[in-house]
Amino acid sequence: MSPRVYTSLASLDFGIDDLPAMPLPNTALMVHPKAFDVIYSINPHMQEHIGKVDRNLAVQQWEAIKNQYEKLGLDVPVIDGAAGLPDMVFCANQSLPDLAQNGQKRVLMSNMRHQERKAEVPHIRNWYESQGFDIHELSSTENHFEGMGDAIWHLGKRLIWGGYGYRTEAKVYDDISQKLDVPVILLELQHPSLYHLDTCLTVLTEKTVLIYPGAFTDDGLELIHHFFENVLEAKEEETMHYLACNAVCPDGKHVIIDENCINTIELLTKAGFTVVGTDTSEYLKSGGSVFCMKLLLWNS
Repeated sequence: MSPRVYTSLASLDFGIDDLPAMPLPNTALMVHPKAFDVIYSINPHMQEHIGKVDRNLAVQQWEAIKNQYEKLGLDVPVIDGAAGLPDMVFCANQSLPDLAQNGQKRVLMSNMRHQERKAEVPHIRNWYESQGFDIHELSSTENHFEGMGDAIWHLGKRLIWGGYGYRTEAKVYDDISQKLDVPVILLELQHPSLYHLDTCLTVLTEKTVLIYPGAFTDDGLELIHHFFENVLEAKEEETMHYLACNAVCPDGKHVIIDENCINTIELLTKAGFTVVGTDTSEYLKSGGSVFCMKLLLWNS
């Protein structure tokens, strides 16, 4: 099959109603933060925080988020963090899970850009193997791809939003589209502090999205507005300082977000969402928040 990757409105040959439905995820995989720390700098958020993580507080914050997923009825399996891999707690990055139309559980493993994070991937792969997933790899080890940090499912539809420019390369999406038989909408990222798509875009429902518009090109914004009836915009301060768009809405109703995103919380509440504010201060020091700290998938 030919890849279906789209970069502009003019390139589209389908509408959202043409796409197969996809069930909501039932599992939130997490990695325990016992090894979490900031010991190197691979993004702008880390530069001033090396050695400044309160690890006890980090565990408390992680447990609070885990409890929220459990309250929403999600299964929350936990993988032990591995010594020497402080960013493994950000388990959205090492893979892209999928539930095929025939019900087959499968996953495409990442190829991390930075050497500091490459060894995280085999640990996550081991868990998938234990759960009976069909495991896929990129066709070329030369190409970088950072999982659901950049490739985000459109809630309820077989469509992927694919960010590129800092960690993931645009050319990997041809591979992803073919391997998973899914169309991909490409979004070029424009700001080095918003280096993953999940830092500037949160899919809330099939028709609603939260974005920071300054992260995208004009073509990208046109595509976002084309597919979503409701485009909520986070302010720059909350995006840059508290990663407002690194929120998560696993069920189309409840949004978990850093508690300091006051304006964004008000925006989400007015849009009809039940918002749960949580403290992610220790993880923000490493350039991550709620979305990064879990991996929504289908494991039934």
